[in-house]
Amino acid sequence: MTATPESTRLDTDTVVTGLRSQHGDGLLGVPWNGLRLTWRSASTRPGAGQVAYQLATGQPGVDLVAGDIVVGAESVAVPVGDLEPGEQHSFAVRVATDAGWTQWSEPLIVETGAASADIRAAVIGIATAVEGASAVLRTTFTIGTVPERARLRLSALGLVDAWINGRRATSAVLTPGWTSYQERVLLDTVDVSDILHEGENTIVLVVGDGWYRGRMGFANRTGIYGDRSGAIAQIDSELGIHAATDETWRGGFGAIRSASIYDGTTTDLREAPIGVHGADFDDSAWQTAEVIESDLSRFEPRSAPPIRIVAEREMTRTEREGADRSRTVQFDAGQNVSGWVRLVVRGSAGDVITVKHAEILEPSGDLHTAALRSAKATDEYTLDRDGEHTLEPQFTFHGFQHAEVHGAAEVVSATAVAISSDLPARSSFRSASPALDQFHSNVFWSQRDNFLSVPTDCPQRDERLGWTGDAQAFAATASTLMDAEAFWLNWLRDLEADQTDEGGVASVVPDIIRREDMRMGGPTVDNMGRAGWADAATIVPWAVYESTGSTEALVQQLDSMRRWVEHLRRRAGADVVLPTEPFQYGDWLDPDAPGAQPWKAKVSSDYVANAFYVHSARLLARAERLVGDPDRAAEYDALADRVAEVTWQQWGADAISTQTGAALALEFRIAPDAERAAIADRLAENVRAEAGRISTGFLGTPLVLFALSNSGHLDEAFLMLLRREAPSWLYQVDRGATTVWERWDAILPDGRIHAGDMDAGSSEGGGSMLSFNHYAYGAMIDWVYRTVGGLAPAEPGYRVTRIAPRPAVGLENAAASVDTAYGRLAIDWRLDDGALHATLDVPFGVNALLDLPTTSESVVTVDGAPAPETLGSGTHEITVTAPAVAAQG
Repeated sequence: MTATPESTRLDTDTVVTGLRSQHGDGLLGVPWNGLRLTWRSASTRPGAGQVAYQLATGQPGVDLVAGDIVVGAESVAVPVGDLEPGEQHSFAVRVATDAGWTQWSEPLIVETGAASADIRAAVIGIATAVEGASAVLRTTFTIGTVPERARLRLSALGLVDAWINGRRATSAVLTPGWTSYQERVLLDTVDVSDILHEGENTIVLVVGDGWYRGRMGFANRTGIYGDRSGAIAQIDSELGIHAATDETWRGGFGAIRSASIYDGTTTDLREAPIGVHGADFDDSAWQTAEVIESDLSRFEPRSAPPIRIVAEREMTRTEREGADRSRTVQFDAGQNVSGWVRLVVRGSAGDVITVKHAEILEPSGDLHTAALRSAKATDEYTLDRDGEHTLEPQFTFHGFQHAEVHGAAEVVSATAVAISSDLPARSSFRSASPALDQFHSNVFWSQRDNFLSVPTDCPQRDERLGWTGDAQAFAATASTLMDAEAFWLNWLRDLEADQTDEGGVASVVPDIIRREDMRMGGPTVDNMGRAGWADAATIVPWAVYESTGSTEALVQQLDSMRRWVEHLRRRAGADVVLPTEPFQYGDWLDPDAPGAQPWKAKVSSDYVANAFYVHSARLLARAERLVGDPDRAAEYDALADRVAEVTWQQWGADAISTQTGAALALEFRIAPDAERAAIADRLAENVRAEAGRISTGFLGTPLVLFALSNSGHLDEAFLMLLRREAPSWLYQVDRGATTVWERWDAILPDGRIHAGDMDAGSSEGGGSMLSFNHYAYGAMIDWVYRTVGGLAPAEPGYRVTRIAPRPAVGLENAAASVDTAYGRLAIDWRLDDGALHATLDVPFGVNALLDLPTTSESVVTVDGAPAPETLGSGTHEITVTAPAVAAQG
């Protein structure tokens, strides 16, 4: 029977396996507006699907009230309206299939954050030097009855760590993270119910400058957002407010003598205030805390996962003798990470231990620190007693694989502690190529290492900024590798907050760059509205939508998208296309560009700028059709067509002689349809003639493999993918890379390290640019999942998935999985005895379109029978005889 709203029959083969909100699992104190729910189901009956659903809501612990039955298959980002600030609300769902209704799901409890009107705390602090000693703030409070549900509301203008009764209150680090502080600061909600006790309790806050007041950016500016750092905290429960930061708190100093994002932390354990976590600590010699005037309306509930420790790796040691014959111990994590070294040392009171960090080693075996530029990346500790100590820094992080420890104390062990915004891994991949598998791992780690509140370019030098060009290039791959929707939604709000009144989008978000900071080849340049960077305003929301199936990013960013495209239209004026600009980044870091001038790519920057103008207009048109105004959609499509036509006429003939120019012409539909085949043939010929050599920069790299494979040139795509000589992706692997390099030739074939010279910077002396942990060139991994693995969303969110594995010589087997909103989609295929054999797992609610590598001689069977065009949920065995196999050129 077909389930209808009147059906009461139970489907015992199907269960709802998970219900979640857009904020992910385990996050407390989320925004109370715009809540959306997503659920998964599973069935032992192949091909089962949802035909209706029903939500039930109410307060936790009481019977939920069932709502209306809704006919349809929708189960992703279903809007349920707004809640009240500070409330807990419970949800459950059941679904109908053609066999009846499931049981109700396990309930999901959503707890919203406090409104600013409910915060009685103030931002407080004491006078401190910029990146000097960290303030320690404390108070005691008495509880007569321990509450059932106590919450700590915590944030800072700067960074804050909190302890209650000597226990660290939260596993998050670098709280509250980095946002466009002038507009908004995230407020954490932490469950502290099991930390409080009857009688006197103590709360201690340690405050650092972090991104708010510390040195940030290549211009070495401090105090970018304000001249005072401070913290805000409030403990409340059903019994009322128990403690709140105000002028009754006391402040002093402790073991942290200096703390800097770039330079590291200096810790003198002799200065630690003994007993500070106890209620009987004597703080009479401390200062009275001062209230720092702040607009509390800027503090808003956290909507994205905080930064946490995500991995720990034991480091291997090498004993070395320093130039002055002092004891030096060098450690290797085996993996380039963002974080710090946890040391266990055995020493004497007064011993000083210094830890220096680097990504790679010089040929001599010394740390390579030149790439750090002015970042010291050094932590220092002074021991307070004889014996064993565990040492970790606060309020800093380093990008490193190697560390060097100096000092008289014995180093017992060293652990590399990796931190990141706590995003769940979403996918997996393996293949017949160990080198490709390693590069996949490198890309994953580069994302992990650079997703710290914002999508940074690099984690090691005096930069670590949210470059929009890197972000847009990598957005699709990032959304395949990790469940990054909440992360992107958070960052996109900052992109819009930093957008100019005229709609221009910054080169870095949060935007801390002043025009006088930006110099490329001599004069200062405008960092606003640069092509391929500012287009993150349209490209990132669309990538999130395509990956998740949720329109939330498009709804949230529609006005920002419009403002960006209208900004471009005003700049173009009556000429239709954008005029020549004094500066564009262009196809940044084209391997054939002058090493010191990475913006001087082979392809015209005017062509690139207008190609991205076309692309942004078309993405906006698609968004308008989905969540906006259909009339505007037609207008923007027409605008894109006009700009594409003029762009092709003015620059097309020269542009397509380059890989990036051809890829843009094909993938952004700049070229007329009648010329596309010839352009694709010319691109493939270029790749064959160069033996697969890649010659694209940041903007062409995400597109070139798609341009080849989508036009039928798979041989050349695999020739490029699997190339081992420089420049190539796998060359990095062969040189020992564990993350993705910024420059294709960061380590030269003869083993020398690239000098990194660049004719740019904020000083007359120019700058340098060399990172071994940049994810931009890893953007091709999305192509690997779609083409090698064969899992591609035919409709956003994978509700309809194209199953299109493409074997090649050297890639005779592969397996891939993606944790879609509907469940785990997975394939494991191999070539064996002249046939392709694949096991395919299709989750409930997903239809799989078969697009298999067949030849005229192929016979395709699924589960032992002739293959249909579409498969429903379940596990399927697929065989393709005489399959097509790419020959690598």
